[in-house]
Amino acid sequence: MTVTTTTHQAHEHAPAQFRPVPDEILVGGRWITGDGGTSEVLDPATGAVLQTVSHATVDDVDAAVAAGHRAAAAPEWRDLLPHQRARYLVRIADAIEENAPRLAALQTANTGKTLAETSALVASAAGTFRYFAAALETSDADLTAPRGEYLTMSLWEPIGVVGAITPWNSPIASDAQKIAPALAAGNAVVLKPAAWTPLVSLALARIIQESGLPDGLLSVLPGRGSVVGDAIVRHPGVGKVTFTGGTGTGRALAHEAAEKLMPVSLELGGKSPTIVLDDADLDVAVNGVLYGIFSSSGQSCIAGSRLFVADRLYEEFVDRLVRRARALRVGPGTDPRTQVGPLVHPRHRGDVARYVDLARSEGGRILCGGAVPDDPELAAGAYYLPTVIDGLPNSARVCQEEIFGPVLIALPFTDEEDLIAQANDTVFGLAAGVWTADYRRAWRLARRLQAGTVWVNTYKQFSISTPFGGVKESGLGVEKGRAGIAAYSRQKSVYLGLGTEPNPWAD
Repeated sequence: MTVTTTTHQAHEHAPAQFRPVPDEILVGGRWITGDGGTSEVLDPATGAVLQTVSHATVDDVDAAVAAGHRAAAAPEWRDLLPHQRARYLVRIADAIEENAPRLAALQTANTGKTLAETSALVASAAGTFRYFAAALETSDADLTAPRGEYLTMSLWEPIGVVGAITPWNSPIASDAQKIAPALAAGNAVVLKPAAWTPLVSLALARIIQESGLPDGLLSVLPGRGSVVGDAIVRHPGVGKVTFTGGTGTGRALAHEAAEKLMPVSLELGGKSPTIVLDDADLDVAVNGVLYGIFSSSGQSCIAGSRLFVADRLYEEFVDRLVRRARALRVGPGTDPRTQVGPLVHPRHRGDVARYVDLARSEGGRILCGGAVPDDPELAAGAYYLPTVIDGLPNSARVCQEEIFGPVLIALPFTDEEDLIAQANDTVFGLAAGVWTADYRRAWRLARRLQAGTVWVNTYKQFSISTPFGGVKESGLGVEKGRAGIAAYSRQKSVYLGLGTEPNPWAD
């Protein structure tokens, strides 16, 4: 395993370019110190404390929701035409781009991701605001076909206050994918970032506020999910909740939403199959499979964590894959040579390591990785080596449960029916990948795979213009695309009578 290191600079050994954000939370347009306790935010590359962050309270949730309702109902926001709301989103996109280096450095410090990846995520966040601004500029109401002496229209109206709960693995991109369409639809947003990674969400909130968005339309409330998250979900003034995270939490959230008859959008876990057919370009497939599971250190809901290879290619392909996995460069995200950074937190690394130990106990063969790096320069960080395991059936727990780390399980298949049976034998249905030279086969498999997104001869490619969501226990609803604004809206029908004669029924 090739390991790279870098020297961390001052501010509690934080990475170069890291600048702490003020220890304040945004409640209804006001920056205050939270009274809900504090937590230490770690640099996962070194284990050092980056910053102490104060938490919101249930009272802060009440204040944020009340301020959100006032701001959303104020004529300055309520009466804006769609193209006028678009101007706010464009200004936010511009401000994100102007602050891109600082935001990328902050996210690398807090999540351990490489600067190349966090820079791309910041650019994605700016592009998300810009896309939804463009969608507003071209939005139309629907004039439906009349079936009588009347004119009918279908209109989209804001919900009011939207609760948004985002994960720790890609905070700025996830924040933008919820905030931008919710604002575009005319709502206010109360955002709860993940407890491990709140820094970039707070920095983004300052940028959004400084861009001129009216106060109260955005609140950012760090804290424990069992306190702040639950208060947001249960609050009677919150009209919708959008959540990205684990399936267990999503299921509990859906139960709460059902009690309120409140709509939810849920992007949950995955155990995505990536499939190598016997006619695949092996060079392209090896690189794609490596990227699909080991980029972001495997901390991605759509990671291609189950590898299915045609049995006649299995040994050759897996041998080549393992050699390449061993050569991946592990190190801190601030080193431009790093390919695999640390996991987000030591506790999470412990969870990943326990899954690998479980695979061993179930009879799995650890073909590479399966341990922390032995380089003393990395000993203080939350690193784990890229790991490939085989020798297990698809029914094994490590094949069925989301590990959310750099762990790939390899399995052979005999024919298409065997492949589909194994690939779909999971409670999840978020994504899948197919590597083949035959697009007829690819199309056939894409239609049969139970997944919200299927990539062919590529993986982990995204477009804000293309809807994204999951099936089965991977979620409800979609994000992105023009439908993304409708997801944060209520639909209303209006009938305009065109007749001039009195209704004869009343005569």
